[in-house]
Amino acid sequence: MKLRTSDRKKFRVSNKAKKVASLGRFRLSISRSTKNISAQIIDDVKKTTLLSASSIEKDIKTMNKVSKTELSKIVAKKLAKKAQEKKITKIYFDRGIYKYHGRVKVFADTLRENGMEF
Repeated sequence: MKLRTSDRKKFRVSNKAKKVASLGRFRLSISRSTKNISAQIIDDVKKTTLLSASSIEKDIKTMNKVSKTELSKIVAKKLAKKAQEKKITKIYFDRGIYKYHGRVKVFADTLRENGMEF
């Protein structure tokens, strides 16, 4: 079966992150659409999602008109706060099919500012 280009990109990036994953680090997978952004921290050894944050959560969605880049910053801060509560600081950044540009870059930079290492 022939895979689409987007599927090949996703597998290539995710598999690189999974190969270097150790017991002390988890994978941060990001997903974005035209209006929203979401991310989750995944333990690939146990195959479970540890934390997640999204722009469609009730407290974020009720905010008045916010640009998409500001929305990325808000979601990243929320995810970093949740991760610090669970004492997660070291992660691998899985950007999926998205280029490290724009909202994805803002998301990663905000995570770094809030104490995450990758």
